[in-house]
Amino acid sequence: MREITKLFKALSDPNRLRILKMLEIKPLCVCEITEALRLATSTVSKHLSILRNAGFISDQKDAKWVNYTLKPEGKACGLLPIVSAWLDNADPIKSDAEHLKTIDRVNLCGN
Repeated sequence: MREITKLFKALSDPNRLRILKMLEIKPLCVCEITEALRLATSTVSKHLSILRNAGFISDQKDAKWVNYTLKPEGKACGLLPIVSAWLDNADPIKSDAEHLKTIDRVNLCGN
């Protein structure tokens, strides 16, 4: 029961839902997510930690960046299609998708 509670607590924050939807589009680093959400880096890092601990996302080091992606396996990923379908038409989700098109990690985070 604890594991299920952890999953739903991870989904209980609008910013974490937005992060999951953005990661459907492409892998992202912290600076890209920070820019898209317009939140402090520490806040984004905390959200990513909660999502990772719940099993929704994974991270992989790529040179100086850590890329976050949706985890393709595990109990949490069974919920992702449902959550995704519920959120597809939400205005913040549409806005985030458009904003992501303008974010360039090299210019944003440096070389």
